[in-house]
Amino acid sequence: MNTNQIEGLIGMLMVLGILVLLVLPSAFGVVRDRRADRRIREAQEARGEREGQKSSSRSTVPSTATWYADGRRSKKLVSS
Repeated sequence: MNTNQIEGLIGMLMVLGILVLLVLPSAFGVVRDRRADRRIREAQEARGEREGQKSSSRSTVPSTATWYADGRRSKKLVSS
C-alpha cells in the first residue's frame, strides 16, 4: 500500500466513524422506545385481564357524589 491508499483508507474509516457516531444515538432511542412500548402493552394487557374479572361486580351507575357535583356545576353556569 502506498501513501495515497493509506490516506484514503484513513479518510474512509473516519467517515464511517462519524456516521456511526451520528446514527448510534437514534438507534439507542428506537430500542428504548420499543422496550417502553412493549412494557406499556404488557401492562395494558395485564390491566385488561384484571378489569375483566372485576367488571361483573362493578356498578355502571355514577356515584351520588358525581351526580351531585354535576348538578352543582350546571347550577353555577346558569346563575353566573
